[in-house]
Amino acid sequence: MSGRPATTVAVLGSGSWGTALGILLCGNGHRVQMWGHDAAQIDALCHDRENRQFLPGVPLPATFSATTALDVALDGADDCLVVVPSHAFASVLDRLGGLLPSTSGLAWATKGMDPTSGELLHEVARAHLGDRPLAVVSGPSFAREVAQGLPTAVTVAADDPAFAQRIALLLHGQRFRAYTSTDMIGVEVCGAAKNVLAIATGIADGLGFGANTRAALITRGLAELIRIGTALGGRAETFMGLAGLGDLVLTCTDNQSRNRRLGLALAAGERLDEAQARIGQEVEGVITARSMHRLAVRLGIEMPISEQVYRVLYEDVSPEQATRALLEREPRAELG
Repeated sequence: MSGRPATTVAVLGSGSWGTALGILLCGNGHRVQMWGHDAAQIDALCHDRENRQFLPGVPLPATFSATTALDVALDGADDCLVVVPSHAFASVLDRLGGLLPSTSGLAWATKGMDPTSGELLHEVARAHLGDRPLAVVSGPSFAREVAQGLPTAVTVAADDPAFAQRIALLLHGQRFRAYTSTDMIGVEVCGAAKNVLAIATGIADGLGFGANTRAALITRGLAELIRIGTALGGRAETFMGLAGLGDLVLTCTDNQSRNRRLGLALAAGERLDEAQARIGQEVEGVITARSMHRLAVRLGIEMPISEQVYRVLYEDVSPEQATRALLEREPRAELG
């Protein structure tokens, strides 16, 4: 059980991660009202008491309900947790604006950036919902393992420490630890950029480059995270924590990662659209690679690994050519 009295939580988003967090919340003694936009999927979910499309084999608790009506999901909810893909985040918040009380806070477990504006998600939330408590949930966490009750630890970051603690207590349980932070920018950058680096690691492994290369990509990728994140105002220590190094290692090294699997597919010669269709769920790193590229160019920050992923995805550069470009870079000092 969590450290808070039982509450009702609206979970907006019916994918694997939203479902897993809903199951976690129910296990902590709370009631979940999930919203999803796909009527056929929500009908099947309610009938089967299982999300067979995105999280098959994991039964839904009795205190877990689902609807396609946003106002029904929010009715009587004490807290709201958004878990939709980054490209849908702004549109969901636009619909949410007239339904969420002005005094209510908002939390999200979406990892990414707004693909149109390139903004971090807290900036999108401020623009749509005004000045209210906001929190982001991020860290090394595969949906299936959370749904199965396997030990997991994440970070909940908010400008308001009291709101971070509120959301952390909702999620915190016997096998799920939620730590708090006030560095929303750092946590958001980590959650977005690590997906791009996971594509790079998948490509390298798919080309058979081995463990040495994987370790080098993760380490140099972490340096890219720190450069871009601190330039935006994040704190360097955040990138060494759960949301940074923890999530980066997880996403780059395990095939539960859709971004890593995409990299493996591209290295095997699959077209991008074919690989995405076969994976069958959102691969956030594809959209984020473009946003990161634009941001790095605007800020004048070198992100060579992320840059080569962008070129593979959007400029028809082959994985082999991208790898060669990285290997042919001039030697330089590792730090500084």
